[in-house]
Amino acid sequence: MKRLAYISPLFTKFNQIIKPTITLASFQFSISAAEPTLTDLDEDVEDTMLLIIQDKDLLRRSVCSRSKTGLHVLDVIVQGSLEANLEIYNRLLKKCTELRKLKEGKVIHTHILSSKFKSDIFLQNTILNMYAKCGSLTDAQKTFDNMHYKDLVTWTALITGYAQNDKPEEAIMLFPKMLSVGVKPNQFTFASLLKACGAAPGNIEGRQVHAFCIKCSFDLDVYVGSSLLDMYARHDDISEAHFVFDGLVSKNEVSWNALIGCHARKGEGEDALKLFLEMQRANFQPTRFTYSSVFSACASIGALEQGKWIHAHMIKSGEKLIAFVGNTLLDMYAKSGSVEDARKVFDRLDKSDVVTWNTILTACAQHGLGKETIQSHGGLLSEGQHYFELMKEYKVEPRVDHYVTIVDLLGRAGHLEKAEGFIRNMPIEPAAAVWGALLGACRMHRSMELGKIAAEHVFVLDPYDSGPHVILANIYASQGRWKEAAMEREVKLQYHSEKLALAFALLYTSPSSTIRIKKNIRICSDCHSAIKLVSKVMERKIVVRDKNRFHHFSQGSCSCGDYW
Repeated sequence: MKRLAYISPLFTKFNQIIKPTITLASFQFSISAAEPTLTDLDEDVEDTMLLIIQDKDLLRRSVCSRSKTGLHVLDVIVQGSLEANLEIYNRLLKKCTELRKLKEGKVIHTHILSSKFKSDIFLQNTILNMYAKCGSLTDAQKTFDNMHYKDLVTWTALITGYAQNDKPEEAIMLFPKMLSVGVKPNQFTFASLLKACGAAPGNIEGRQVHAFCIKCSFDLDVYVGSSLLDMYARHDDISEAHFVFDGLVSKNEVSWNALIGCHARKGEGEDALKLFLEMQRANFQPTRFTYSSVFSACASIGALEQGKWIHAHMIKSGEKLIAFVGNTLLDMYAKSGSVEDARKVFDRLDKSDVVTWNTILTACAQHGLGKETIQSHGGLLSEGQHYFELMKEYKVEPRVDHYVTIVDLLGRAGHLEKAEGFIRNMPIEPAAAVWGALLGACRMHRSMELGKIAAEHVFVLDPYDSGPHVILANIYASQGRWKEAAMEREVKLQYHSEKLALAFALLYTSPSSTIRIKKNIRICSDCHSAIKLVSKVMERKIVVRDKNRFHHFSQGSCSCGDYW
């Protein structure tokens, strides 16, 4: 690699102003007026910002033509005004690591290679760590391979680098090599290794590492214990996660967050909320990761009131509404039926990413706000087909969800034969959801024969879903085929459960409150008509969440416009 070009005009300008004394930690030195030697500039670091030394900052941003007076530390060393030592190089590398300045770090590494400290194990470990933290794993591995002696810090730094940069297999493969050369791991090695095991497919290696932790008596360490818990949580092994959690002598926020997140991901919202309350009683302060998990838990069970309470708790704690927490909060309000609150959260977010936009668009679609987003449940057939064709034009590969949407569009518009033809000509194998969309359209248009065909496909592809039996029974009933309808009702598992839920809510809620009902299959036309009538007679707002969308009933009408 060519060496850095040292900026002569900068020295000239500096010397015209003052001959300073610069302090670096306990080091004092004066800069002479000698002109530095110019060398060729490395193309890789041509646009590198200068690393300059001043009273407080070891590194700070500077551009030659606009900078305040300052000197590159390496220039000063080359001039002979400052004698290089391990402390200076170490601090420079650590600052590059902290600021994730890879190009500047490479410049310093190149300078070290021409110094007498190039073989120092302490400095080599710092270089390796800098490359790993900056995401340059190729350079980290090259540095590792070129080291004649490797200690525990060396192995741990590389394992950590691979684990933190989504290379779990590489991190795991290093561990037996480390043991084979007689290097014993410490708690930091195990923590990084367990992080890699949590990201790797399967959990055989994770259990083996757990056994090794027990053998080395590190399993009770709070740092390792939290990593063990997080590993099992990422593999959704709740029983082992609880076993590790209960065995921890000392718990911290990481261990609580891992267990709460595990329950939230598995859809066990009530258990996640119970753990959140236990965390409060144990005097642990929730973090942004805690709030994100409990908002997801509330969304999974439609717990709007609990979600609002936790939102208020977060505001009171002073926690900022950053992107990923805001996204889960927005999703919680949307899935709990409060699209107004979801929109308020969306408007208050400082930064919106693609997840934010997808969440709010999906919320608008599911709540029947057709003007806010293009979606099938508003009956916008031509627009939907247009956007599907645009995907082909821009070479975007359609997924199963896109095919489901087109079938839904065609079917609801009454083009059942076209929908069936579209399914049979799909370039991929139709999933249960695709045939399910056609089955739902057959129920709407009372097409019994095509409905039977669609239902048979769904039964084969997803035999444990009771929803298609309900829909097929309704189709038979609409045609007066009561015997067939009765047979399907014997198979199905649900019987108009939303009516029972509505009756219970009318008995046990205050007259002015909004009734919210959650259902795991599409609402049938009979229940839809009944709930519209109840909303008018009882003068109540009723929100029903079914498999595909939200229905907002008020004064005898529904937000879907009887088109769902």
